[in-house]
Amino acid sequence: MKDERSPVLIGVSSLLVIFSVLCLAVFAMLSISTVQTDKMLITRTVETVSARAAADAKAQTALAGLREGLGQAAGEAAGITDLTQEGSIWHYSCPITENLRLCVSVEIGAADDAAGADGGQRDYRILRWQEEIIKNWVPDEDLDLWQGSRPGQGRQ
Repeated sequence: MKDERSPVLIGVSSLLVIFSVLCLAVFAMLSISTVQTDKMLITRTVETVSARAAADAKAQTALAGLREGLGQAAGEAAGITDLTQEGSIWHYSCPITENLRLCVSVEIGAADDAAGADGGQRDYRILRWQEEIIKNWVPDEDLDLWQGSRPGQGRQ
């Protein structure tokens, strides 16, 4: 008697299961990579927002000192070293990151008798309160781009 065994039909179903497992593994790795990238982006965003808030607080402290009539002492109290005056206009900047700074220009009004009711605070007008890029962007010139002719040119 012949020993007849039924053929095992695992070819298609096994390939389908293996393909599904590979797809799930690839999607899992992509998800992990995305989470790590998002975490780095969130960390940088939090650091930048915190640095912007610190620079803004420093600029506000200097402005309060200028309104009280402290002059250069207002900048020293706020930790600002580049406080300059042009008439009634004061200019200063606060570093945010290594590439950004907050530039401020304010016009401080003259001290008068009405300022006494305000607690000694002078009137002011903000002329500039703006982030500025410190370093200039330099394009990458090392790209080997095609410098050929346009279609139809070069043929004679």
